[in-house]
Amino acid sequence: MNSSSPIAREQCNPDEQRACLSDVKRIVVKVGSSTISEGAHLNEAALDGLVHDLALVKQEGVEVILVTSGAIAAGWPQLGLKQRPNILPHLQAAAAVGQIRLMAAYEERFSNYGQRAASVLLTRDDFSNRERYTRMNDTMRALLHFGVIPIVNENDTVAVDEIRVGDNDTLSAYVTNLVQAQLLVILSDQAGFYTADPRHSPNPELIHTVTSISEEIWKAAGQAGTTGGTGGMVTKLRAADIVTGSGEMMALAHGREPLVITRLLKGELLGTLFLPQSRISGRKRWIAYSRPPKGKLFVDNGARAALVQGGKSLLPAGIRRVEGDFDYSDTVSCLTENGAEFARGLVNYNAVETAKLAGKHTKDIENILGYRDYDEIIHRDNLVLLD
Repeated sequence: MNSSSPIAREQCNPDEQRACLSDVKRIVVKVGSSTISEGAHLNEAALDGLVHDLALVKQEGVEVILVTSGAIAAGWPQLGLKQRPNILPHLQAAAAVGQIRLMAAYEERFSNYGQRAASVLLTRDDFSNRERYTRMNDTMRALLHFGVIPIVNENDTVAVDEIRVGDNDTLSAYVTNLVQAQLLVILSDQAGFYTADPRHSPNPELIHTVTSISEEIWKAAGQAGTTGGTGGMVTKLRAADIVTGSGEMMALAHGREPLVITRLLKGELLGTLFLPQSRISGRKRWIAYSRPPKGKLFVDNGARAALVQGGKSLLPAGIRRVEGDFDYSDTVSCLTENGAEFARGLVNYNAVETAKLAGKHTKDIENILGYRDYDEIIHRDNLVLLD
C-alpha cells in the first residue's frame, strides 16, 4: 500500500502509543458469539481461555467488566430448533433459555479462580433515562468495589426495536462510558481493523493504530459478520467512535488469540488500537452518546461559529431548519446547513415550538409561543461538540 495513504500514516510509532496501556486500571471487554460459540454449542475451550485471561488481568489489579453475546446462540439448540430463529418471540425464548446456560458457564469458570461474577441485563432505555443511568452507574461501581466482575448483556427477552441497543458492540461502548473505563477491548473473529474487508479483498493490510476515525476509515469498514451474531465491522467502528470521542481508548483484536487481553495491556502489538480524542465528563458522554438523537437542527455558519469557537448557547436566530419529532430535554443533533453533524445537546423546546422559533430573535419568543421558558434552544451547559 502507498505509504502516503492517510491510513498508513496512522500506523506510525505504534509501540510508543501502546505504552500507556500498562497504566489502565479499568477495562470493558466485549466478546462476540463467533468467539465463544461453535455451531450449535458454546465453545468450552474458548470460554476457558477467555475466563483465564480475564482472571489473570483482574489478579493484576485491573477492574474488569465483561459484555458478552451468546445467549441466543446458547439457547436456540435447547429449544429443538435446527437453526437460529428469525421470529422475535422465538429469539426472545432462545435468549431466556440461553442466558441461564451462558451465565452458569461463566460463573463456574470464574469461581475456579476465586472470582465472583454478577449478571447485568440492560436495554437502551436504561441508558436514555438519566435517573436510571445514574442508578445503574451506582450499581456497577458497587459491584466493582466489592471485587465482582459484572457480566453484561442486552435483555433480549424483553427488548423490542423501540428499546434495543441493537448490538453488543454499541452496548459495550455505552458501558465503557457509563463506568468511565479507560479501555474497551472488542474481541472479534478478525485480527483487527483492515484497509479492506479481508474476507473479500486480496492482501488487505492490518491497521495497528488509528489516531482519528476519518472518512477513509469509515469507507474501509465492511458490512456483515458471521451468521451467529448481529455485529460487523461497522458496529465496531461505531463503538470506537463513541469511546474515543469520549476520551478513552478502544482495541480490536482476535478473540481466539491466547491471552490476548493480558498481552494487549503489556503493550504487545496485537490488533488495532483506536486512540482517544479530548476527554469529556460523564454527563456530557451521556448527552452525546448514550441516547439516540430524536431530531436535527440545521444552523447557519454564524451559529456554528458561536457554538464551536465562542462557547455560546444555541439561540433561535441561528436555526435554519428543524427535522424530527422531539420533546423538551430530548437529545438533538446540530448540523451545518450542508448536513455535517458537529454537536449534540438537550433541547429546551419541543419540535413544533422549535420550528416556530427558528430564525427568530430571543425577544420574540413570548409573542410567538405565548410563554418564554428559556432564551436558548440549547444551553451551552447541555451541549457537546463532536470531534
